[in-house]
Amino acid sequence: MVHKKHVKKAMKGNEEAFEILINEQKEKLYKTAYLYVRNKDDALNIVQETVTKAFVSLSQLKKPELFNAWLMKILIYTAYDVLQKKKKVVLTEDFSYLKEKESIEIEEKMDLMSAITTLNYNYRTVIILFYFHDQSIKHISELMDKPEGTIKTYLHRAKSELKKLLGGMSLDEKKLV
Repeated sequence: MVHKKHVKKAMKGNEEAFEILINEQKEKLYKTAYLYVRNKDDALNIVQETVTKAFVSLSQLKKPELFNAWLMKILIYTAYDVLQKKKKVVLTEDFSYLKEKESIEIEEKMDLMSAITTLNYNYRTVIILFYFHDQSIKHISELMDKPEGTIKTYLHRAKSELKKLLGGMSLDEKKLV
């Protein structure tokens, strides 16, 4: 696998291989960071900090095939740290990163994004990874270091909270899935 080959090269200090790996993931990293902080500058800073942390600690990666999950984990923890420091939520009208669904109006997107920001960290992470990144329960479980049953519970509870916040409409009814 070419990806695994690049990871192994990067782990040995090859900066070009690391750059290739980051370029493959940069859009996904930015979108995820943006979902957390709702601010272009903060999202870019989170991505930059994530890349720096990953480069510095790359030798600690035990399984090269898990590079993407490891990188996403660093990003999520970095985003959470930024949120903890700021203790504020910034909403924006730029929803271009969302999956295009004609049936969802901009107001519904704003309501949904606002509701997601009110969820606790674990619930928000599960919703973002499951609905916006199409990750499986198993993959989310590995990424968050939690049992699959816990992830299912988080997802169920997060959806229930969102349903209450959105006036009784579930995510499925909002046609996000």
